[in-house]
Amino acid sequence: MSDALTIDASVFVNAFSPTEVGSEQSWRFLTQIHRAGIPVYVPTLALVEVVASLARKQNNTTMALDWMEEIQQLPHMVFVELDISLAQEAAEIAARHRLRGSDAVYVAVARRFGAALVTLDAEQQERAAVIVPARRLEDV
Repeated sequence: MSDALTIDASVFVNAFSPTEVGSEQSWRFLTQIHRAGIPVYVPTLALVEVVASLARKQNNTTMALDWMEEIQQLPHMVFVELDISLAQEAAEIAARHRLRGSDAVYVAVARRFGAALVTLDAEQQERAAVIVPARRLEDV
């Protein structure tokens, strides 16, 4: 595993959803990297994805927005803005590797910062692995 990580929104959503399968593992993983001070590079898109998913799944706007605040306060989290350069890079990755748009944004961030991608999404992991070190959470 590289010294830096890019963590897909799927891991955050799973960690913050205690009734989901694997939630404890996701929570432990996030806690461990936080304690270890490992830098985490995520696109600002992660905030939208996490909040939207949590608000929909748990039907709780306040809780979802509170988690956004918590994520933003993590000291080793670096939020990467989706500017035109990153969008173009992600679009190229999406087209060449048949990734969903948002998945390609995470891969582009990981590539740009030399980070390993961690996800719960098997398709994203498989297709990203030819570009960046990519692992499913259960393999970390």
